[in-house]
Parts: sequence; C-alpha cells; structure tokens
Amino acid sequence: MRHLIVGIDTGKTLAFACLDLDGRLVFSDHIASQGVEWLISELGKRGIPSVISCDREPNDIVRKVASAFNAKIYHPKNELTIDQKMEIAKPLGIRNPHERDACAAAVKAYNSYANKLKQAEHAARTSGVENVDVIKAKVIERFSIDEAITNRKANRK
Repeated sequence: MRHLIVGIDTGKTLAFACLDLDGRLVFSDHIASQGVEWLISELGKRGIPSVISCDREPNDIVRKVASAFNAKIYHPKNELTIDQKMEIAKPLGIRNPHERDACAAAVKAYNSYANKLKQAEHAARTSGVENVDVIKAKVIERFSIDEAITNRKANRK
C-alpha cells in the first residue's frame, strides 16, 4: 500500500485530500455529517497516511486521525487565507471548497518535506532500494536517510 500525505478540512462537512509522497493528488472526497470513524475508514482504503495536515491549528479530529495511523501532524505557522488555498488547489482542478482547503493543507505539508523526500528518493535509488516509498515514509518519521536505507536493506535479508 502506498504512503500518503493527507490534508483534512473539518466542520459540518468533512473533507480530505491525499497526495502520494511525490506530491501528486491521488484522491479527494467530502461528506456532510460524518464522524472521525468514516474518515479513518476512508483513509485506510487509500493507503498509509504518513502525515495528517490541516490549514490551521490542529483540532481533536486531526489528532485522532493522526493517532489512528501513527502519523505526523503538520500545520502551517500562519493560517492559510482563502486566496492562498485557491491558488494552491486551482492547478489540481479541485472546485469543492472543503476539498480545496484539505488539498491546500496537504500541498503545504508536502512542500515542507519535499527537499528531504527528493534526497531520500535519490539515495534510495542509488543504493538499489526497490520500494522508495518506505524510505521516504521513514524519513518523515525522522529517521536519517542512511538509517532508513540501512534498516530497509537489513529487513530485506
């Protein structure tokens, strides 16, 4: 299963957007009047969340979802404006405002990890590691690139 960076928008309408660890949008959805259980179930069908992100200070729903997947929580230092969210989500073709906010949070999270993820991918490919996503996920967990690659190779034997 692929590792994901997930953006969440909470409220009466619950929305999420999933990016792969290369920053590509793989899925987004929203639903009114559903709880955290629905969200956890839907995310579990899509992959393994490595990061749960939101566009403002994390609330209980964000914390519960992150805890369910043992994922890191990301939120920007400053709350994103609607204009910023629209600018981020527009190239991805997301029109629903709740999914837009979730997508913007996911993209901001991805951007905060992007350089390290690219370094991890290069090092993993150079070292002959087949499943680069696992190395990237370990780097998000705060393993060094060398530790992630060494542990992956050790577990493969």
